[in-house]
Amino acid sequence: MEPSDWSIVRSTALFSAMPSEAAQALIGSLAPRAYEKGTMLFHQGQPASAFYVILDGWVKIYRTTIDGLEVVLHVFRQGETFAEAAMFLGGIYPASAETVSPARLLRIDGDMFRARIHERPELAMAMLASASYQLKYLVEQIEQIRSRSAAQRIARFVAQMASGSSGTAVVELPFEKALLANRLGMKPESFSRALAKLRTLGVTVEKDCLHVADVEAIRAFAEVTEQDE
Repeated sequence: MEPSDWSIVRSTALFSAMPSEAAQALIGSLAPRAYEKGTMLFHQGQPASAFYVILDGWVKIYRTTIDGLEVVLHVFRQGETFAEAAMFLGGIYPASAETVSPARLLRIDGDMFRARIHERPELAMAMLASASYQLKYLVEQIEQIRSRSAAQRIARFVAQMASGSSGTAVVELPFEKALLANRLGMKPESFSRALAKLRTLGVTVEKDCLHVADVEAIRAFAEVTEQDE
């Protein structure tokens, strides 16, 4: 892997919780792989044989109901891992995974990972750290849906995408608006109405890009609570 790839791996909740030499031994000579948009990584119900680190791009995790309805559970981005819990338990994947943009992923074999844990039981603590991170994120997502308006949720996403920027910025949406709406806990029509409300804060839409006049204003709006109003 390139040094930049290794930095991303070490930034994840799972690998940052283990010693560097243990992570090096675990990953060894594994090489990242590039995937086209729309690539199925695994299907719901398949044996959980591996987990993934996202080096670049986005991956959606979803379940398919009996009626054939697709329910998106989460969309993962660069610097995140997914499917490690299912792999660790040695069961089946409870959901499907598909790339929703061109992506570069590091696939880590489950049998190899479990063997390393048997050799070094302290690595199980890293798994707990990763699971705790995922739980914390889910709690935060629920809190955002309950305490933030649809427009604020979009603003928070925009602010995250423009992280490190100030003043003006152009944010390219990484995937379709319908999927983004699902990720933010709203219907597509609600997403469109909420996005229109951000015009008063200087956000304009041009195809798949959002032009932001003042990133700090968007960031401040996203964090306003009922107590502040």
